[in-house]
Amino acid sequence: MYLTGFHAIEERIKSGRPCGPMLIAKAGPRAKEIVSLAINNKIRLERTGVFELDSIAPDNRGIALQIEGDGSRAVNSDISLEDFLTELEKQDQLNALVLILDEITDPHNYGAILRCCDQFAVDLVISCNRRSAKHAGVISQTSAGAVSWVAQAEVPNLVRAAEDLKEAGFWVYGADMEGETVYNKDLSGKIALVLGSEGSGISRLLRERCDDMVGIPSMGRIDSLNVSVAAGILLYEVVRQRTP
Repeated sequence: MYLTGFHAIEERIKSGRPCGPMLIAKAGPRAKEIVSLAINNKIRLERTGVFELDSIAPDNRGIALQIEGDGSRAVNSDISLEDFLTELEKQDQLNALVLILDEITDPHNYGAILRCCDQFAVDLVISCNRRSAKHAGVISQTSAGAVSWVAQAEVPNLVRAAEDLKEAGFWVYGADMEGETVYNKDLSGKIALVLGSEGSGISRLLRERCDDMVGIPSMGRIDSLNVSVAAGILLYEVVRQRTP
């Protein structure tokens, strides 16, 4: 597949993850800056025609960067939960922050959440390899390239993943507007936050594995926040509590 957004391409190159070649048709000033970045990082360049590039990557702005995959999976989903927990134990890390995404199927929401995860130093994002957002190009563009920096793990069963986290010393909190105010919770240590879909929320079995439910105080007339907005508020509160 091909990345076409300037931020997505730029952050992919800076991350050092495998990519290339970069296809170039008619590059403007901003695109030329990214081409220079590609050259400095020894990424192969290929000149192509405008019509040919449009057929390969319709949303391009003169350049497109090839990455592995067919676009149906989230980018960077190559980390296993087992390896993450093993490394965490080796480092004897007292604080860790994990986000579990339960049936977040909108790639725009998924990308926006990843952008929040990058800003608030989330250690790992876990999603199910079924019933999760796909369209890696949209996710990468919406996340402004954050997808290239945020560690992600796809698992076959989120309930099992939550159990594994709890066995590793994590407290698992589900996000729910009816839950206890998040500002009253001690969010230090190893924390996993579960976000459910805007339509049905957190699935029953996964909800039962949560140690508690946390909510964001609201004074509005509609019943909930967009899931990516809620993610940003919850993650900010974790970082706020952990910042001296």
